[in-house]
Amino acid sequence: MTGVIIATVIGVIITYLICGIPFGMIFAAKLSGIDVRKAGSGNIGMTNVARTAGGKAAALTFACDVAKGALCVLLGKFLISQIFLGGDWSAVARNAEYGWVGSWLFCAAVLGHIFSPYLHFKGGKGIAVGLGASLGMWWPMGLGLFAIFLLFAIPTGYVSLGSVITTCSLPIQGVFWGMSLPALIPVVIVAIVVVWSHRENIKRLMHGEERRFSIGNSKKGDGK
Repeated sequence: MTGVIIATVIGVIITYLICGIPFGMIFAAKLSGIDVRKAGSGNIGMTNVARTAGGKAAALTFACDVAKGALCVLLGKFLISQIFLGGDWSAVARNAEYGWVGSWLFCAAVLGHIFSPYLHFKGGKGIAVGLGASLGMWWPMGLGLFAIFLLFAIPTGYVSLGSVITTCSLPIQGVFWGMSLPALIPVVIVAIVVVWSHRENIKRLMHGEERRFSIGNSKKGDGK
């Protein structure tokens, strides 16, 4: 048990550092010569990158943000199960005794992106990395979250609306998929922080001032 806890703490730190890598800022600068922090909404996530740096930079940002979350959670769960739990992958399943391992790695991935240690603890809003990390934690849950996001974001054109509703459904899905209480706690923390990170978007949605998703427009909008 002690070994699993220590390994999880180390995994959480490594995941936080990896998922804090600001791919949006990197791709926007490389492909368009834009400092995305000084354009549009100033956010480093995919939505603001799309508006300010174009579709290619946005696609690469989305892919890398999803990948970093998924790989960190999957690899962390795999290594801990192989080294400390006799190779029993099921021991770190969402409803198993050590299901909290994946949940805390998921939490570290999202918080690393939102509070990037490389950008003075500022970053994106955790949606793309959260999708990847949720797929690594429990892939049916990740697909369910993605479906909810598409259900609200595509018809309305508001990425922020889809993001907030999807985030609010996160603890509900955790309960639905049978997550244990220790595994559910980090999920609730993520939901609270991600909704908080969208507080300005929520205000604009309530006042009818939120902008719909667009590509290649540098006006102020709702970065992810």
